[in-house]
Amino acid sequence: MKNGTMIQFFHWYTPEDSLWKELKEKAEYLGYLGITSVWLPPASKGELGGMSVGYDSYDLYDLGEFDQKGSVRTKYGTKDEFLEATKALHGRGVQFIVDFVFNHKAGGDESELFHIVKVCEDNRQNYLTESYEIEAFTRFTFPGRNGTYSDFIWDRHCFGGVDYDHRNQEAGIFKIMSEYGYDWQEMNDDEKGNYDFLMFCDIEFRNPAVKDQLLNYASWLHELIQYDGVRLDAVKHIPASFFKEFLHLLRERTGKDLFAVGEYWAPEQLELLTQYIEATEGTMNMFDSALQHKFHQASNAGSDYDLRKIFDDTLVSIKPELAVTLVDNHDTQPLQALEAPVESWFKPLAYALILLRKDGYPCVFYPDLFGASYWDKGEDGKDYEIFINRIDELESILYIRKDFAFGRQRDYFENQNFIGWTREGDENHSGCAVVMSNQEGTTISMEIGKRYARRSFRDKLEKTQVKVLINESGWGDFHCTPGSVSIWTEVI
Repeated sequence: MKNGTMIQFFHWYTPEDSLWKELKEKAEYLGYLGITSVWLPPASKGELGGMSVGYDSYDLYDLGEFDQKGSVRTKYGTKDEFLEATKALHGRGVQFIVDFVFNHKAGGDESELFHIVKVCEDNRQNYLTESYEIEAFTRFTFPGRNGTYSDFIWDRHCFGGVDYDHRNQEAGIFKIMSEYGYDWQEMNDDEKGNYDFLMFCDIEFRNPAVKDQLLNYASWLHELIQYDGVRLDAVKHIPASFFKEFLHLLRERTGKDLFAVGEYWAPEQLELLTQYIEATEGTMNMFDSALQHKFHQASNAGSDYDLRKIFDDTLVSIKPELAVTLVDNHDTQPLQALEAPVESWFKPLAYALILLRKDGYPCVFYPDLFGASYWDKGEDGKDYEIFINRIDELESILYIRKDFAFGRQRDYFENQNFIGWTREGDENHSGCAVVMSNQEGTTISMEIGKRYARRSFRDKLEKTQVKVLINESGWGDFHCTPGSVSIWTEVI
């Protein structure tokens, strides 16, 4: 899986009740593009039922089968449609990655009374009150499912904190006083004093019954659909020790070396990603949030950005075997909490940087391949209509990755405003040359290998019609137009 190409086949504003059907229809096309794995959104029922994106996790075992939270289906369709979509992917030789939302649960069915201490939102180590009693919806009985697949009932002992006191109609962060301690669980860094709590009912991983239940669910889902990997949501807020144990036991139970990638968003704190990798002993890959942030900065800075430094202080530069590289995702797209979109003009350059180089496991974002439009409120409370245009060059770049991005890599990162590299190819594939600029057009002399002597190359993206003739020493003068990327392949 790690030598292939992933696609995140959804975004935050994916239309309701269509995704599983669309995925089934496009499984063959994805295979033709060279997509080897598909990251699916959370398939379980969320608090918002048929409108839930899936990150407000309610019932893990409800895949669009039971009448709960106002609907049978999830936002993406019914359980049967989900099963048909995953079967279609495997039928085309495409693997798929499921999304596990284990940090919290939302939409409890019954309330309970228990003691808490209210804490400061900016420093969760700062207790604002003495212990007192509140009422919160921490009992999850799943009446619509009525014990099917699992009879486990979640209650206050399964959680370390909540964000709403129903008795007093008060929002805040409330640390539950329980048998597992008055302190938060130990986290990887000290952001906000302790960033164990994120939202809703925060899961308590010191409870053995909770850990067993999550492992049982993951095992049940694998038996049902035979997934190939897992994407782990919000690992910044979950103890590394849990995932280290969880992934070991899950791989042992399934008998498969399941791929795993964690979402730890720390765009300018690379050391936090590497610390989590060390704490989990390399049992999971990580999204390269540092590289995504550089793409965002470069796209806004234009010619002021030094392209030679695009990989400095990124995960792919120091841990390429564990880096999942990306250009955008559902959290960075416009109007989302971690909004840091990459401007359209730079996206072809960014995709060339993750798809046509030897390091990293690249992930394509659905709107960049298919386009998207949606409405939502901005931070100012106003309604905005957003269009994410399909990146015209992306389909071609994916085909080039599948057919030409092989063999030795030679880098030519010598100028602030234009860089290039070549891939020499291997015994089964011809190679390619890549040149990009964030300023004026340029030509870079680059070596691609003596095997191409006296052969011609053309720009596969058709930004220019000029051909390049490789000299006897295996060198050629490769060009790109202003603010763009050109990818040169052999004329056959």
